[in-house]
Amino acid sequence: MASSSSFLLVTALLVLVSWQAIASDPSPLQDFCVADKNSPVLVNGFVCKNPKDVNADDFFKAAELDKPRMTNKVGSNVTLINVMQIAGLNTLGISIARIDYAPLGQNPPHTHPRATEILTVLEGTLYVGFVTSNPNNTLLSKVLNKGDVFVFPVGLIHFQFNPNPHVAAVAIAALSSQNPGAITIANAVFGSKPPISDNVLAKAFQVEKGTVDWLQAQFWENNHY
Repeated sequence: MASSSSFLLVTALLVLVSWQAIASDPSPLQDFCVADKNSPVLVNGFVCKNPKDVNADDFFKAAELDKPRMTNKVGSNVTLINVMQIAGLNTLGISIARIDYAPLGQNPPHTHPRATEILTVLEGTLYVGFVTSNPNNTLLSKVLNKGDVFVFPVGLIHFQFNPNPHVAAVAIAALSSQNPGAITIANAVFGSKPPISDNVLAKAFQVEKGTVDWLQAQFWENNHY
């Protein structure tokens, strides 16, 4: 009986360790691994630059995240600072974004396949939410004011909307990956290249093919810059 209990305990510990290992970007095994973007070697992430060649600029970017950004036709602008902008983020499992929202602007429903997001409202008001996975598809939403914080779990569809018709809003988001990725749902479904068959989409959304054709003919603008 004791042997069986020990086996179950060890198994449970291994499951927990394995879960931690796949929950986010791989943990670093050294102080840092500055990305060598010129290396021809392909790895999951980037090859490390020689530590002897590393300097403070590898961990710095004059990003001017204090400055407002122009928004697009959906009324938002996401300025993401990830490993592509700061090479020192390689293997550190974190990135940051400033998000500007025009009055009645939104960061439309999207997902980050590799990151959990924690968002802080700096200015204005935001209506935010995420939807749980099948089969329940429960919407969990909240109105946030200046200084409020909200978390979007990894991989789940989420959004932010500025309900104020007169005042812009600003938020800062931290994400648990050096390269979180973003899939905007409408862009992916109706703006894919080549397009998904309108027969498939008409059946999936239970609408006429003409509606799908009209949606696919729209210009699905990216709001990540």
